[in-house]
Amino acid sequence: MAKAIREVYGEALVKYGKDNPDVVVLDADVSASTRSALFQAACPERFFNVGVAEGNMAAMAAGFASVGKIPFINTFATFITTLGLLPARIFGSYSSLNVKFMGAYTGLSDAYDGPSHHAIEDVAIMRSLPNFRVYVASDEVITDWLIKHAIESEGPMYMRLSRDVFPSVYEPGTKFEDGKGKVLREGKDVTIVACGVMVGFALDAAKELASGGIDARVVDMFTIKPLDAELLLESARSTGAVVTAEEHSVIGGLGGAVSEALALGGAYVPVGFVGLADCHAECGSYKELLSKYGLDVPAIVAKVKETVAKKR
Repeated sequence: MAKAIREVYGEALVKYGKDNPDVVVLDADVSASTRSALFQAACPERFFNVGVAEGNMAAMAAGFASVGKIPFINTFATFITTLGLLPARIFGSYSSLNVKFMGAYTGLSDAYDGPSHHAIEDVAIMRSLPNFRVYVASDEVITDWLIKHAIESEGPMYMRLSRDVFPSVYEPGTKFEDGKGKVLREGKDVTIVACGVMVGFALDAAKELASGGIDARVVDMFTIKPLDAELLLESARSTGAVVTAEEHSVIGGLGGAVSEALALGGAYVPVGFVGLADCHAECGSYKELLSKYGLDVPAIVAKVKETVAKKR
C-alpha cells in the first residue's frame, strides 16, 4: 500500500537525519502538516519552529548553513517559494549556502484551501535561480532517496513534496542518479515526460494508448534541474514526439525545461503540454480538481493523440 508523500518525507528526515548531528530542521508553524513534526519528536534539540515567518526561517537556515549545518526548511510550497524567495535568491542562489527548501502541499494537493494555497508556479520560480537544484518526488521510494541525497549533497536545493498518496512506480531499492531521468516504459511512437503524481497517470495512459495502437515511452523526469537533456534528445529522436505532464502551470515548469532542452539540442519534434493552462484552480476535492483542470489520465491520452497526429 502506497504511503502519503508527506509521511514518507517525515520518516526519511528521522531515518537519515537522526544520527547526523549536522542536520537541523526548521518549520513555519505547520509541522503537523509537513510532517517535520516526526523529526521534532525524535530530535527536539535540532528542531526550530519559527512561526509564520517564512522569510526569517530561510534567513535563519542560511546562518546554520554558514557554520556547517545542513538545514531543512519546511512550509507549504506556495509560501516557501514566494515569501521565502528573497533569502532563497541571496543566501541559496547567490551565496550557494547549503539550505534545503522543502515545499509541501504542492500542485493542487492542498485542495480545499484553494488558490491561495495551491502551488502551480513553484518549479518555474525555483529553477530560474542559479545554483539551485530542483526535484519533484513521484512516489514514496524516490522521496526516501531524495532526502538521503539532500543530506549527502552540498548546495541549495528545492524539493517538491505533495501531501497526498501517489501511485507506487518504483520497487524498494531502486537506484537513482542526480541529473538522470528514469525510463519506466519503453515505446516507439511518443515519449511522455512526467513528474510527480503525473508519472503514475502517464503509465496508466500509456496502457490505454497501447490498446489503440500508440506505443508510448514514459520517463520520470524527477530531476528538473539538472535536467537530463541527453535522455530527452535521444527519446525525441527515437519516438518523434514528446508530451510533458506536470501538476503545474504549463508556463515555466517541466514543459518549459523540456522544450528548452529540445530546442537547444536541435530535436525539432511535435511537443504537447499537459498542465494548468495559465489559470488558478478553485476549491474542491483533489481528485475533482485534477480532473477539471486536465491533470489526469484522459487528459494525457488526449494530448498524446493530438501530438502524435502532428508527426511528419
